[in-house]
Amino acid sequence: MPVKYLYLILIISSSLMNAQVATFVPDNPEDIKPILVGTQLPELLVKTPTGSNFDVTESVKEKPTILIFFRGGWCPYCNAHLAKLQEIESELVKLGYQILAISPDKPELLRVPVEEHGLKYQLFSDSEMLASRAMGIAFKMKDDMVEKYKGYGIDIETDSGYDHHLLPVPAAFVVGQDGTIKFSYVNPNYKIRIDGDVLIAAAKSALMK
Repeated sequence: MPVKYLYLILIISSSLMNAQVATFVPDNPEDIKPILVGTQLPELLVKTPTGSNFDVTESVKEKPTILIFFRGGWCPYCNAHLAKLQEIESELVKLGYQILAISPDKPELLRVPVEEHGLKYQLFSDSEMLASRAMGIAFKMKDDMVEKYKGYGIDIETDSGYDHHLLPVPAAFVVGQDGTIKFSYVNPNYKIRIDGDVLIAAAKSALMK
């Protein structure tokens, strides 16, 4: 078979694999299929707190990026992590990075954690969960868990504005200016987040690759 046809087959196969990752949404967070280190960041379009479209992929071209996915402003573990990120934000900025944090919360809810923790970095809405699905970190909450959360006063339908019952597994990605995923930390245990020192070390290492 001519080389050019083999190359075409590889391109098609890669595209199909990426599409499968983007559409695969398990019921169990342990079964997610996160995007791999070394691959290109997919097209990600999210919303600003004012509801305007924001192209993450284009923003990454301007400077290397720490891309954070969190469950929502209702999650105490997420809020603690957002506050910890603020503590290392200045060091990451000195390295040339920007921090973009994304959750399923509606745009108008994003101001709550910003005001509570004095965040200087940007928060964005992925209420349709398209970005999380494209990154392969989305999972669907089981109905009994959705109802259990409501008993705690947490209504993910109200917070996102959708009834898809999808959440992202909390994740941190270091993305190069060329759009390459340089580092990732994805943990199905939402109570455990990446340590700030580890993230800074990964950010420094990524600049040398």
